[in-house]
Amino acid sequence: MSDGALIPNVLVPRSVIADSETFGGSVVKDGVTGDLLLRNGRAIALRPSEAAPERILLPRLTDPHVHLDKCHSVDRMDNVGGDLAAALAAQRADKAHWTVDDLRARAGRGLSELMAAGCGLVRSHVDWGDDSIPDEVPLAWEVLGDLATDAGSELTLQRAALVNVHLLADPDYARRCAARIARDGGVLGTFVLDQPQRRAGVQNAFREASRLGIALDFHVDEGLQAGLHGVEMIADIALETGFDGPILCGHACALSTLPEDDVARIADKLARAGIAVAALPQTNLYLQGRRGGTPDLRGLTRVHELRAAGVNVVLGADNVRDAFCPIGQHVPLVTLGLGVLSAHLDPPFADHLPMISTDAARALGQAPLYVDQARIGALIVFEARSISDLVANAPAPRPLAELTGEEE
Repeated sequence: MSDGALIPNVLVPRSVIADSETFGGSVVKDGVTGDLLLRNGRAIALRPSEAAPERILLPRLTDPHVHLDKCHSVDRMDNVGGDLAAALAAQRADKAHWTVDDLRARAGRGLSELMAAGCGLVRSHVDWGDDSIPDEVPLAWEVLGDLATDAGSELTLQRAALVNVHLLADPDYARRCAARIARDGGVLGTFVLDQPQRRAGVQNAFREASRLGIALDFHVDEGLQAGLHGVEMIADIALETGFDGPILCGHACALSTLPEDDVARIADKLARAGIAVAALPQTNLYLQGRRGGTPDLRGLTRVHELRAAGVNVVLGADNVRDAFCPIGQHVPLVTLGLGVLSAHLDPPFADHLPMISTDAARALGQAPLYVDQARIGALIVFEARSISDLVANAPAPRPLAELTGEEE
């Protein structure tokens, strides 16, 4: 391919091009079109073409927040439904079924779905720590490690330990736990809601992550009740400590209940601390705002306000077919489509594609992948004629390599 090859009639969203001036093509709304020039195994440029686009080219996608240890377990549960507390109880009971074979089958299915949807980078949380045996390494952690190895170069799977923050409030336990997670190249994650010891636990998490050079991930303020101030507390501690590693806060539902001035203050702190926020519409729409009838609250974080303040806001599937969300899909474009409807993410839709691609990778501490100069093996093609068509229908992608016959 050293002399170059052309893939005709390609549309590339401008938001996933690093240098649109040199990449070329003809501007069409929020994208550029033309014939894709490939040379030495990389996407080089778009040559202008008069033909209408027939396919859309994207870098491999990223899902920053899933739970592969829990997915596809709903069919063996009775009386699923209710709020977060009910889901926690139902999923806790389901752990009696968690064997190596069970976890490998369910998590492997979820990982296969993510790969089929075009993902090249995924972060899965793994429940970690039990009050009776807090130092035991979860079986799911080991199984997901094996699945990550099996995936090879096709997909990078990050494992984030999901530890209750009250356990991390013990500095000795926090040290042992973080060291074990770091040994496997994992992410230190913790569940922060209304626990009395939450500040001490978060402080210990920051201290250990700084000492070991690992990323932080918080399930935080996953509720709409008064008194949930975890997001601001995390931002304050990040600013106080000067922590410079990746930090991702998932959920942040309680921000939706706060006055505008409070949201602006917290958003400013998050931006200055470099903290990314994951909005999770599938699960939050299902669990939050339950009132015995039709919900009148969406339970989503303040997507628009955070983005306007310079916060990196991304989208994740979260739970899929378990006690927390009995339906759902491991398909980033479906997640984006649900975000469009629930968070009023208006066109142009190319502006929102980074929430499941370049910006999502950055939130996980990875360099964002853009189309221009990307390896052929890192690019995927969708049979769609416009970006609105892509988001509306979420077609399954094909590797660009299938159109070229070459990987590099």
